[in-house]
Amino acid sequence: MARATGARMQSTQRFGFLVGLAAYLIWGSLPLYIRAMRHILPQELLAHRVIWSVPAALILIAVARNWNDVRLAFRWKTLRWLLISSVLIGSNWAMYIWAVNADRTLEASLGYYINPLVNVLFGMVLFAERLRPAQWVAVGIAVVGVAVMASALGQVPWVALFLCFTFGIYAVIRKKVVIDSRAGFFAEVVVLVPFALGWLAWFAGQPDGRLMGEGGMDVPLLMAAGPITAVPLILFALAAKRLRLSTIGMMQYIGPTLQFLIAVLVFHETFGPTHAIAFGCIWAALVVFTVDSLVGEARARRLARSAGPA
Repeated sequence: MARATGARMQSTQRFGFLVGLAAYLIWGSLPLYIRAMRHILPQELLAHRVIWSVPAALILIAVARNWNDVRLAFRWKTLRWLLISSVLIGSNWAMYIWAVNADRTLEASLGYYINPLVNVLFGMVLFAERLRPAQWVAVGIAVVGVAVMASALGQVPWVALFLCFTFGIYAVIRKKVVIDSRAGFFAEVVVLVPFALGWLAWFAGQPDGRLMGEGGMDVPLLMAAGPITAVPLILFALAAKRLRLSTIGMMQYIGPTLQFLIAVLVFHETFGPTHAIAFGCIWAALVVFTVDSLVGEARARRLARSAGPA
């Protein structure tokens, strides 16, 4: 019996790891898709990303058969928070699309590297969570990294900060709203659809306007923006239910690392000594933060075992 239970747990964890890996690989390779659509206006691509996310989300909800959560999502008590989160995630998408097409993918990856540390700060400010000494050290090193990056750019790395703070606040709201991730995502894109359709209708009426890009392969590629957005979210949700928090925490660096590699090796964005120092600080901060998290989780497990029945 114990052997069968252990085998099931291993199988569940293996599945969770694979779907989590797939989610982060999709997120990490997203710059390649955006750059392939560079001939499409950023706001045009954003509009299609919102519109085609609706049928993709509906399919995922239908597969899971969780329509009850959809009804809960549209109750005002929940919807008022999802209205805010929809603005945050929409603006985050818009900035990311613009950054990739403006040759600032490197800075965008920096934002997602910083994000876990910003989440720690939000936990301290909003949820009265106490930071351990190692976490303070990690945050301090990250601040130095951002300052060095500002020196390299000649200005505050506002793209990175905008991305990490909008996503960080988005995560705080989604933590507050107890709703299935698919239903919440569906409500968010439904809120954004009227604006996306309105802008697209206006753009189509302009002398050089259009509805589906330049036709041809643009049509399926624009329609694919919905699944590309929705699928990794559901894969991540499946992984989060099956993996330890520490495992998810380690895997979240796959996305920005892929973005970083694409920016440097594929897009050939500038990466000089100052950039190396800045990213080195961020990576060092993440190492300190991750090791401290792993040690803290191991200590919590030991305490839980010692408190259990003899």
